Amino acid sequence: MRLVAIAIPAIYRSTVGKKAVMAVTGGILVLFLIAHMVGNLKIFYGAEDFNHYSHWIRTIGEPAVPYRTVLTVLEVVLLVAVVLHLWSAVSLAKRASKARPVKYRSRKKSHAQGYAVHTMRYGGIIIALYVVWHLLDMTFLVVNPAGRDATPYERVIQDFQPSHWYITAFYVVAVLLVGLHLRHGIWSAVQTLGFRTPRNDRALRALAATIGAVVALGFIAVPVSVTFGWVS
Repeated sequence: MRLVAIAIPAIYRSTVGKKAVMAVTGGILVLFLIAHMVGNLKIFYGAEDFNHYSHWIRTIGEPAVPYRTVLTVLEVVLLVAVVLHLWSAVSLAKRASKARPVKYRSRKKSHAQGYAVHTMRYGGIIIALYVVWHLLDMTFLVVNPAGRDATPYERVIQDFQPSHWYITAFYVVAVLLVGLHLRHGIWSAVQTLGFRTPRNDRALRALAATIGAVVALGFIAVPVSVTFGWVS
């Protein structure tokens, strides 16, 4: 047991260990996003179905466990995954910067310098800001225009009214960045975990791009539909 306690921190301190943590925690977050997207799409079935779904996720496990127990456990797991994911990303970025303090004098940017830096790093900041706003809006109900007494369906409808176009625009930009983040992140994860081979390279790239696109479009469908009056 003592050897395990010593080995785990040592593994995490290595570059490979940090990448593995990023891959595993990223996988947890991808599964959450897919499940969350599917739940959001319940809004197209109407207010009753959407409100029932919102109530169900808070009562999973009842009466065996108290109200909201399973949801709270899932939220803790997600929080730990997010913290480890971000911590690993920052640690790897710092390590890469120290390993190459002088930038290459090349007109042609590499994949890592261009796409990964701008989409993953700076896009990640925008995504983080959006997550904070989303929690204040839909979880803590601090900034939602419908207030605490409204149903979940009413809160979504009020959030994305045409007069609140700036909220919809911010949501769309953040979700598009999430899609790009997923595309690159999933591809990086399958390489880190050793699933990529020359034979399945093209298929895995297509899978990563497809998951990123489907998740982004699934999330965007709700606010856009409300803003344009297709859902009311």
